Amino acid sequence: MEWLESMLLTKAAIFTLILGRIGALFATAPIFRLQTVPTQVRALLAIAVSMLVMPLYADLSYVSPWNLFAFGGLLVNEILVGLLLGLGMQILFSGIQVAGQVVSQLSGMSLAEVSNPTFEGGSSVFAELFNFVTLAVFVALGGHRMVMGALLDTFQWAPPGRCLLGESYAEVLVGILQQSFHLGLRASAPIMIALLLSTLVLGLVSRTLPQINVIAVGFGLNSLLTLGALFISIGAVAWTFQEPIADTLEQLQEVVLPLDLER
Repeated sequence: MEWLESMLLTKAAIFTLILGRIGALFATAPIFRLQTVPTQVRALLAIAVSMLVMPLYADLSYVSPWNLFAFGGLLVNEILVGLLLGLGMQILFSGIQVAGQVVSQLSGMSLAEVSNPTFEGGSSVFAELFNFVTLAVFVALGGHRMVMGALLDTFQWAPPGRCLLGESYAEVLVGILQQSFHLGLRASAPIMIALLLSTLVLGLVSRTLPQINVIAVGFGLNSLLTLGALFISIGAVAWTFQEPIADTLEQLQEVVLPLDLER
């Protein structure tokens, strides 16, 4: 019965490697990592997807659970690949949230905050609004399917136990972070320009008519301008965000390389 025990342990090791890559994605990627979704549900989804992938790689012979150090290194590589894809997409989302926070600060409406379970803290209403808009666009474009498809495609050239991150992963993440802030600036530019013009006009008014309470008038004017510019440009925010999703996934996929176990 030793052969049966050895076979079952090998199959369990292969399943653990697959689950490590898929589970890391479910723990970090947008939509999948929403705190409103119970952890048990996400865990069951990760296990279910891993069970679907498992039959394709059930006959691998180079995965051995007997050497714990070697197996632990393979498992770490699998987790890092899943984290790379999930965090890369999450970084892309962060710029939009920063843009909402900047708009909230400039408009003077930062006192209105709501709970943000994603970051386990408070965030402005505009940051949450921009976040929900980008999430809606992400789902409407099938971004969740694109992320899962990108992860499953990595199994084709980097099977379980034979994957590692290339040397350019840091440069790719920095590039995605730069692109994220660029998207945030593009999304918030109309509102920021409107608020800048409002500040200049209020400065001129305070010089010519000093008896007017500029603080009281300015708060209401900035609020109206912010809401008006937001209603006009909210569609542009969605249009701006949908462009780089596929390119970002391609860049993240290029970092995943096959591991040569014979070296």
